[in-house]
Order: sequence, then structure tokens, then C-alpha cells
Amino acid sequence: MNKPVVPLTYEQLDQWIESLQPVLAREEFAAVIGVLRGGAPLALMVSHATGASVAFLRYERATRAVRWDSTLPMPEPGSKVLLCEDIAGRGNTLVDCIAFLREHGLIVRTLTGAYDDLSRLRPDFSIDASGYFTLFPWERQAYTDRYRADWAREGTRDGALMADDHEYAVYAIDLDGVLLPDVPLARYEEDLDAALAERDALLPFERIPGVDMQRTRAIITGRPEMDRARTEAWLERHGYGHLELVMRAADEHDDTPSGAAAHKAAAAIRCGVTHFIESDPMQAIFIAQRAPLLRVIWWNAHTRTGTLIGASVWS
Repeated sequence: MNKPVVPLTYEQLDQWIESLQPVLAREEFAAVIGVLRGGAPLALMVSHATGASVAFLRYERATRAVRWDSTLPMPEPGSKVLLCEDIAGRGNTLVDCIAFLREHGLIVRTLTGAYDDLSRLRPDFSIDASGYFTLFPWERQAYTDRYRADWAREGTRDGALMADDHEYAVYAIDLDGVLLPDVPLARYEEDLDAALAERDALLPFERIPGVDMQRTRAIITGRPEMDRARTEAWLERHGYGHLELVMRAADEHDDTPSGAAAHKAAAAIRCGVTHFIESDPMQAIFIAQRAPLLRVIWWNAHTRTGTLIGASVWS
């Protein structure tokens, strides 16, 4: 995949649906029908925006079978419905689901979160993502190596099946303030060599509750590359030497909060992780802005509490 990625958040999709509310309400749909699972969040958003009942279809990619999957009865023939899916792709999902509903006498209009230059059809309501690869919030685990491998194997002869979404969680963690205490900035300014020696002698904090270190792939730190040898020595000494260490290239990102956060956000995406634990609240906000589908947790080591961070531009 060589296309640039466009991440769409729940908030952005909700705002888009709200902008369509007057038009969708005038259609007076008998039902809003989501294709499980990607179309379900959008169908629910439209249902709340218009008051139309929500129902679902289940689609099996391997057999192209479509079935009604709802406690509500299918609308009467001649009724107009809105079919929702996350992406109008190059596959058969939308085509087959439209055909299924039309076979039952329904008038079908379509809404998808996005369409692109590979889409087989252009929906009635959609975001133009031509030239881009759209990533939805329920697909955040698609960044991980395991998810992509399972997706490629699904339906093949080896019988691999996709795991539950939470099974794909992969962590990266900050270093100073997460694994060991922060040395105050003033100490570095007073005597750099003494501050570095003090830092090297620090003992690690207790491990973060709720974080499975077996699922932790990397340590992503704002420390510059010139500190690699002493940083690797500390990690090895305290049992973290097996983790990938990603350090800041000073010629690419400066040591300001925004510069360090830009480095960490890019590294987290590059490492294919779903969660990043950051010790500095300002950096956590900047990281969340730059990587909106990454689960960013601000970790306060002194109170041993974590706060999930979301950051959208306010205009």
C-alpha cells in the first residue's frame, strides 16, 4: 500500500453525519441498514440523526452470502432504505447487499464513510478519499503486523480466522517518567554530566498495571540518538533490553514538546502499535493530534493513574 493514510475518527464521522442530517431526514427512510461490522457505527449515527429504525445485514466474503440479521422485520416492498458501509471498496460487499435488498422489493440508497479510485460504485452519500487509503477508528489494529497477516490469510486453505479486535493490542511506551523517574530539566542545565550519571543510577518504577509487557513492542523516547549506548545499558540492566529502542534523531525533530511528540507519533505508527503510554501531558496531546487513531495514555507515575487522551482541532 503506497497511498497516504487518511485516519477518520468517530468524532469526524459524527460531524459529517450531522452535516447531512437535513438531507437524510427529508428522505424519510423506512430503515437504516448497516453491513456488519464496518457499517454498523455509521448506521447507528444516521439512526440517531434521523430517527429512522436501524437494522443490520451480515455478509460472508468467502461465499458472498447476505442475510438479514436483525430482530426487526424487513421493511415492506416499496420502502426506501439507506444501506451503510464503511468503505465503497473494489470488492463485492456493497454490490451484493444492494442486490439482496432489491430482491426483496426495497428502494436502496447508499452511504459509506468513504470511496476512492478503486471503488466499484459511488455511493449516494460518501466522503471522497480518491488517492488515499482511509482508515476508520474500528480498524486501528490494522497498523499491527499480526492483524495484516491474519487478514491476508483469512479464507485461505490454512483456515486462519481473524482474532477478536482486542487480541491485536500492541503497546509502545515512553521511557523517562514511565519506566524510571524524570530528572528535572534544571539539573541538566546546571551540570549535564552529573545529571546523566544521576539518571543512569536511577532504579525503575514498578511496572504499569494493566499493561502486558509481552504485548509491548518498543520503547519510544525523546532522548537523542547520542544517548543510545547508556540508555541501552540501563535497559539491559533492568530487564528491558529485549524491547526495540527508538530514539529521537536531533536533525529531524528538536527537543521541544511538539518536536518530541512528532517523533513519538511517527515512530508509534511506524512500529505498528495500537497504544502508546506517554509521561508528559502536553506531549500526549500533541501525539494524539498527530496520530488520531492511536490510543494515547498519559501516565502519571506518582499517582499510578492513566488518562486516555483525545485531541481534535477546535474551530
